[in-house]
Order: sequence, then structure tokens, then C-alpha cells
Amino acid sequence: MFGLQRKKQVVKIRSLNETKKYGVAATSLKELLKKGSKLLQVPLVGSHISMYEDGTELTEDYFRSLPDNAELVLLAMDERWSGFVCDIGRLLDTDRNSDLLIDAAKGLLSNERSPKRRRLLGDLLLHLKDSSEAENREDDEDWFQGNKSSILGWIEILQETMWQPKERWRKTRTFLFFNLKQTVSLRLYRSIFGLSGIDDRFKTKSAYMKYNCESRIRGYMKEVHSYAQTIQKPKLKDEYKKTAECLVMQLKSDKYNGCYFNRKEKEQNRLCTQEGWFSCQGAFDHDECKSLHSINPYGNRESRILFSTWNLDHGIEKKRTVIPTLVEALQKHKSSNINLDYFYKLLFTRENLKLVHIVCHKKGAHDLLCDKRKIYKQGKRK
Repeated sequence: MFGLQRKKQVVKIRSLNETKKYGVAATSLKELLKKGSKLLQVPLVGSHISMYEDGTELTEDYFRSLPDNAELVLLAMDERWSGFVCDIGRLLDTDRNSDLLIDAAKGLLSNERSPKRRRLLGDLLLHLKDSSEAENREDDEDWFQGNKSSILGWIEILQETMWQPKERWRKTRTFLFFNLKQTVSLRLYRSIFGLSGIDDRFKTKSAYMKYNCESRIRGYMKEVHSYAQTIQKPKLKDEYKKTAECLVMQLKSDKYNGCYFNRKEKEQNRLCTQEGWFSCQGAFDHDECKSLHSINPYGNRESRILFSTWNLDHGIEKKRTVIPTLVEALQKHKSSNINLDYFYKLLFTRENLKLVHIVCHKKGAHDLLCDKRKIYKQGKRK
């Protein structure tokens, strides 16, 4: 009697360092190893095969139960495969094929209809387009440009929202955007529309990022100044203004703490890595960011614009707590008796500021109070 002829298993096989897969038919694991080693130029001695998905090593019995077109990885004697996560690891570890990956992602995105997959591919593209190693304007002109196309998308969204006929919309959109610009803060307006390119006086990314941080801190100082308008007692108002000027002098001396966003600064002075990566420090009531948010505004224009939505959040709140506590202290003491260094740190430094992703920026009351032991200079408190 003739023995039953085994059915050939058809599989897709690749080597460890290549992504291209080859179709191979074999009746046994031994035959598959022999054919695969010859095809993929892998030494036969000591070679073994693992499942692409989870890294399970193939045995003769397992081979017979494989479904058609199972994806496998042929490995040399000292090579190991842990599953498809190995491919993800390679994607994260190397820039060798970044241009090919960008082209591939763009191709997939152009034909993709699933919103979830489009979002994932879009995020991948955003981070693959990394030019963070470029510092000077002439080396990365695109980073310094505005995003003129974004306003067109917002016009469409607003048009749909308002349900206006197109001819009526054309007459009203100029009025609408004029009022938007008047009512929305300049920084938010620019971050929403991404229209404003970076002024020509900024020749490097670090110089602009330093200015970006300085602008935020200057904004906090303006809020300190404007609070004087709410104080009714003339004597108290004068004392408060004198105190505010002292804070300004200290802030100028520290160059408005622009070092926080400047990757050229010493490590202890900046909030980012040497490459420009920022990590969310978590909500005011958490020690760290649970979502592990991170961003590199030095990498590309889109990330620079998105970074404007990140906040330097006061743990002990500026308007609700710090400034009112300062005013209350001035009602009982002269500014010379107040521990201004303490208030300065609460208002303008990392001692009370956390860099947070917009999702981690809690708008509600923080319910944190100033330390009464630090409000006055030692020996001055009654």
C-alpha cells in the first residue's frame, strides 16, 4: 500500500530583518526550513521558525495545524522573535526608513475610510515628519511658516454650524472673523487658526521657543498689574503697585524665565530634553501624567502650533489664591515686610507651575492655599 501523501501547507514567511513576505508550500517543518533558508539566505544549521503574531516557536505538530497563509518568521540560530511588537520596536528605534514609512503612511491614509485608522495614521505621520535636529531658519523654513490652509477648514465648520446660505455667508464672514479676533485672546486665536508665521527676527527655533515662554510669563505679570484696578483703598493700591514693580524687576532679572522652553539651556533650567521633547507633568493634583502625553514642538510646524494649547498651570491658583493672599498681607504690613520671593516663586516659577497637556489642565477650583509660614519675612509677622 502506498502511504497517504501529506497535504502541502502554504505559508507566508519572512526573515527577521526584512518585511517582505514570500509564499512557500511545504509538507513538513523540515522541508519549510530548508526551502525558507535557501530563499531568504539564512543559514540552515540552527535555524528555527516562529509565528509572526506572538512569537510562538513552530514545532512539527504545530506546523500541521497551521491555517493557510499563516505568517511566519524564519530566524537564524541566535535570533529571537517576540511577535509583531518587534516591528513596532524597530519603528520606534530607527530613522533608517523614515522616508519610506512616511510615503507608506500617506498612501494608506489616502485610501483609508475608517476614522479610527485615519487618526492613527495621521498621528504617525505627524511624528514621523521630524526635523527637530534642524535649528536654524534656513534649515527648516516650513517650521517658521503659518498654517494658512487651516482657516479654510474653520470657515467650512462655522458655515455648517450657522446653517447660512452661501451668499449670506460671504457677506457675514468678514464681520464674524473681525469679532472673533476682538473677543478671543490673541494667543488662542493664533493657536486655533495657525495663521501667524514666526517673525523674521527669530533666526532659530530655540530663540522663538524662548520668546514663546517669555510671552506666557509676561501675561501672568499683566494679570498681576491689572488686579490693582479691583483695589478700592488708595493707600493699599499704592502699596500693591509698589510690590508689583518689585516683582517685575525680579522677573526682568530672570529674563522672564524663557529658559523653560529653550532646549539650548542647561538641563536643570529647561522643561524639555536636548532634542526638544516636552512631557506633560500631570494635573495639579497628580504626581505625573496618567496618559503619558508628550510633544516635540521643535519637530515640525504642526507640533509647534499644537504646543500652544499646552499650559503652564498654577498649582496654587494665581487669581483665586496667590494674588488675593498678597493683597490681604499688604493690608496689615508694608511691602518691605512681605516675603516677595515666596510670591514670586508661586506666580512665575516651576515651584508652582506645571506644564500640562490641555486634557490635564483642570479648570475647576484647586482648593490649595498659600503657606502662611512663608507669607512674611522672618520676624516680621504679627
